[in-house]
Amino acid sequence: MISPLDWGLGHTTRCIPLIRFFLQHQFEVFVGAEGSASMLISQAFPDISILPLKGYRIKYSKQKAFFLTKLLLQLPRIQSAINYENKWLNKVIDEHNIDLVISDNRLGLYTKKAQTVFITHQLRIQSGINWLDALIQKINYHYINRFSECWVPDIKGDGNLAGALSHPEKLPKIPVKYIGWLSRFIKKEQPKKYKFVVVLSGPEPQRTIFEKKIIQQENEFDGITAIVRGLPQGNETLPFTNPLITCFNHLPADELSELMQQAELVISRSGYSTIMDLITIQQKAVLVPTPGQTEQEYLAKYLAEKKLFNTVSQERFSIKAIAEGIKQK
Repeated sequence: MISPLDWGLGHTTRCIPLIRFFLQHQFEVFVGAEGSASMLISQAFPDISILPLKGYRIKYSKQKAFFLTKLLLQLPRIQSAINYENKWLNKVIDEHNIDLVISDNRLGLYTKKAQTVFITHQLRIQSGINWLDALIQKINYHYINRFSECWVPDIKGDGNLAGALSHPEKLPKIPVKYIGWLSRFIKKEQPKKYKFVVVLSGPEPQRTIFEKKIIQQENEFDGITAIVRGLPQGNETLPFTNPLITCFNHLPADELSELMQQAELVISRSGYSTIMDLITIQQKAVLVPTPGQTEQEYLAKYLAEKKLFNTVSQERFSIKAIAEGIKQK
């Protein structure tokens, strides 16, 4: 059984290559998920067995300054979800004879009834406050050490993508394996049809706030542009008046990969799964981290310093400035 965390769809998308691998090797695979994650997996694997498992359902602040405070206030809910999924897992193992459990950042999916793997690229969360980072790591490791192994979707050495997030001074006590990057995309040569492809993703309300900022600047898009809203369950269309803009609520992985590779420049969040996809298809991009989400802010800065991508804050985002940057180059 494979089960991704429900904080954005990135945890789900990076589970897709793992699901594909196990199916190709004749494993019977179950997926524990709900909502958008369940829908995304069902679209990729129509015949797969989905076991309904409620997510953590975390709510994010509209204002960056209150991001951490709002998250801390929800710790009781997170703990309740961890306790629930642990009891749920033991029941499901007995019902379906599961012998391997792969948890993408779901802390409660440990058991002595089966081999368990915890997947994460955040072994040392970067909040910018050292004592808080140490405390979070201690709590994190308290749960991770209950699993059989920890898999890190990154590589060792200077070529890594997650920096201090995935390469802390202290590792968990259980075996840690760096398994390389996980991407559902395949690199293919594509003609450049779009000046920009904008990929919206991540938790609400920041996904919608960024989307509204894009709408406000629609007349600044001076080239053919595609916008993917990141809403698998969405059905409404956005009121764009700019004839150069095409909008999609959601695209299957193959179509999204093709679309992104047809762009001169991709504009996206700096979620780690998105970064792995961009690296896999060798695509130029401007990263716009989710305000207050320290992981994304750290990754955007780290990768900009390595000159792999450019980055701009959501507050200062300007499609006109980005377009001018392209012209200058």
